[in-house]
Amino acid sequence: MDPASPPEQLSLVHEQVQNSLDRSVTAAVCLRRFLCYGSEGPTYTTKERALGIENALCLMQFIEGGRGCEVVEEVRRLNLEGHVLCSNPSLFALAVCSQHADCKTKQASLRVLKELCRSPAQLFAFVQYKKELKEGSGMWGRALRRAVTDWYNSQDGMSLAQAVTKCKHRVGWSHRDLLRLSHMKPTNDSVGLVCKYITKGWKAVQEAYGDKENSEDLQRVYAYLEAVEKAKHSTDELEIIHLIETHRLEKEQILTNHLKSKEVWKVLLKEMPVVVLMKNLGKLTADKFLAPGSPEVAAVCERIQDEEALKKAKTHPFNVLVASENYKRGHGKRGKLKWEPERDIVESMECAFCKSISTVEPTGKRFLLAVDISSSLSSVAHGSSINTVAIATAMCMVLSQTEADTQVVNFSDGSLVPCVISSDLTLMQVATQFIKTPGGSTDCALPITWASEHEKTVDVFIIFTNNQICGRENPAETLKAYRQKSGVFSKLIVCGMIAKSLSIADPEDRGMLDVCGFDSRAVDVIRNFVLDVM
Repeated sequence: MDPASPPEQLSLVHEQVQNSLDRSVTAAVCLRRFLCYGSEGPTYTTKERALGIENALCLMQFIEGGRGCEVVEEVRRLNLEGHVLCSNPSLFALAVCSQHADCKTKQASLRVLKELCRSPAQLFAFVQYKKELKEGSGMWGRALRRAVTDWYNSQDGMSLAQAVTKCKHRVGWSHRDLLRLSHMKPTNDSVGLVCKYITKGWKAVQEAYGDKENSEDLQRVYAYLEAVEKAKHSTDELEIIHLIETHRLEKEQILTNHLKSKEVWKVLLKEMPVVVLMKNLGKLTADKFLAPGSPEVAAVCERIQDEEALKKAKTHPFNVLVASENYKRGHGKRGKLKWEPERDIVESMECAFCKSISTVEPTGKRFLLAVDISSSLSSVAHGSSINTVAIATAMCMVLSQTEADTQVVNFSDGSLVPCVISSDLTLMQVATQFIKTPGGSTDCALPITWASEHEKTVDVFIIFTNNQICGRENPAETLKAYRQKSGVFSKLIVCGMIAKSLSIADPEDRGMLDVCGFDSRAVDVIRNFVLDVM
């Protein structure tokens, strides 16, 4: 895209995708890419990107072109529709809009803040971006003070009490900082109670509310904060258990010392979301809470395999796989925490992976998945803690079982072999088709050429490789030839699972995407790309 060209109307983001062979990258596409994964280019990388004006040129182009309000609406739409993978780029974009001289743009960005900042961490991030972007004068003008005040006043007292006691500070900001700098004036009594707790502490709350006849709402908020304070200072295990059960306190509100107690964990697990439970399996096993053959193991296994719980959690099978592989490894990231994996839990996690596949919504596209076996797939992927054969296997299983028209192949040095993946196969059984003796070179154009020669109609090609060399043929040119022959605007996604950089995607072609490394966000990036979100 020519940076000097005027941005097209953002209403184009709502258009139905046509099977046009001429689908160039537009300013709106670059903007959506930035909002979804933090880069305007056709490359998603698992490495965290620094956000700055210099890598948000199309964002600035729209704003400087008098289209700031449309940018704000696009930020809002993508967030509410669940397409934003990380909130930081959106919050950065809102911060940029809020700094603009155009009054309507500034007002629009601050007006949606309370809607899009669902957690204190996101509010803190927005304020930090404002600080980094400020030029000359201070940032705490009337508009920002009002927006921050509105964020706190838009919460009900109980929700605010839960939020501020679970997330007290982030990126150098605390609730006390924001209340002080925004000149916060609560608009209802329960929010006022929480604000006094933040700024003056628990003793001041006791003095102001402890001996008074308070409303039912105030009583609930007061009792909750009292429970949080008691949990901070109590040494009585039974009291901690009672507080958790009565007030539904969460792990973040319990002291580390109490998290060594089996009984405390037992009551925490009753309300703990299944995704959080999976992440804590290693610690629970290391602390001997999950002993072989114990009732606790049986209860945990039942929860892990609960299809309704998995559906409610909306967790992708890939996330289940990561949790499973981390547990099987028997130690934490830095190796300090160690445990002996419990066989029943390992089997339950494998079962949970298979069950969670049914929670994935199909896209209705026709896929060709190609796994490059020209080099060993035993490496650990960038951005993940699991090996690349597990990633390729999992993605092939998920797409094969959720998309009605999916072909899987493995390829190496001019040779391509179709693979059979049925729902009754295990991860290991599928993986054996990709664990071959490596040899030869990678040719990322080969799967496209094979599809063309065998007259396969493909909407999306996805290639999984550990190599960074595309081969003799140019995949971009091969893809264009395939589109010309088939009459379908096919897309190409190349997942370089151990690559720190890739340059296969044509920057001018909207239908090409490079993925460097592989993590849970990569799964959503691929889905967004397939569905023309970006």
